[in-house]
Amino acid sequence: MNIRILCVGKLKEPYFEDACAEFQKRLSRFCALEIVEVPDEKAPESLHPADEDLVREKEGRRLLKAIGQKDFVVALAIDGKQLRSEAFAAFLEEKELAARPLTFVIGGSLGLSAEVYARSDAKLSFSQMTFPHRIARLLLLEQLYRGFKIRRNEAYHK
Repeated sequence: MNIRILCVGKLKEPYFEDACAEFQKRLSRFCALEIVEVPDEKAPESLHPADEDLVREKEGRRLLKAIGQKDFVVALAIDGKQLRSEAFAAFLEEKELAARPLTFVIGGSLGLSAEVYARSDAKLSFSQMTFPHRIARLLLLEQLYRGFKIRRNEAYHK
């Protein structure tokens, strides 16, 4: 199974890099995983809403360039569907059987553009809470690993 994670911005903290690298290593026995980081737009803390839209659009264009035509695209979004880990494992199995590349998209600090949402085939949420994009990446990697372990009835999931 081919899985790509598209992210706005780079991980800057070594502890996030280490944690993500550990799950990437664990996932290597289950899937071909690629993480693509696109540059984030520099933006001050307080922006006019129109300027926020402009930042999302610029980041969105970068993300859209990295999405393949045949990819099944899942946008991580607070208003996305929330799944139990078992349901996420079933989702992974369904997508593997469909034989389309699976691409997850994680936006920057201002979220994703309308264009990215329009290109998405599904929206997924980990919680009604908001998480920084670097934590969302780690959560996604962990849930992918958990999903593969559930599918194989292996002893990680409890």
